[in-house]
Amino acid sequence: MSRSLLRTDKEIADIYERHRNTVYRVCYSFMKNPADTEDAVQDTFISLIRKGPAFESEEHEKAWLIRTATNICRNTLKHWWRRHENIDDLHDVESPERVDTTEADDVLGAVMGLPDKYKSVVYLYYYEGYSSVQIADILRKPQSTIRNYLREARAILKERLGDHFDEEQ
Repeated sequence: MSRSLLRTDKEIADIYERHRNTVYRVCYSFMKNPADTEDAVQDTFISLIRKGPAFESEEHEKAWLIRTATNICRNTLKHWWRRHENIDDLHDVESPERVDTTEADDVLGAVMGLPDKYKSVVYLYYYEGYSSVQIADILRKPQSTIRNYLREARAILKERLGDHFDEEQ
């Protein structure tokens, strides 16, 4: 793992290839449409290039990208012009990478419909495989808060999905 703050084009390309899908999914969970998601992904990797942080490992690299993507999405959603968009114009647009499946789409749709504070935690825990301790470090929140968010998110998902909800998945 390179400790230099200056990276070659190949190093940036390697980081992009390793983490682009994860960053895309994190951004899509916030932005809910491909165009804004792609902008947020681009901004995340531009931030990587500009800031040039040194990473201790690939996991540290991934955690930094997830935290940066989350912050970029949240800042974008807070911007004043977002309040004036017609959400119906964006809702029908499908991601070109998204494959229509029945049950997986229902569960993923329910996860994406969670409030932001739950969505990030559920995504990192179930889809990326992070522990609650690691998520607490990534999101800079107390471990008890992360465990509480997971418990509350499971209750919401169980209510929304009914018989289709399996906590072990």
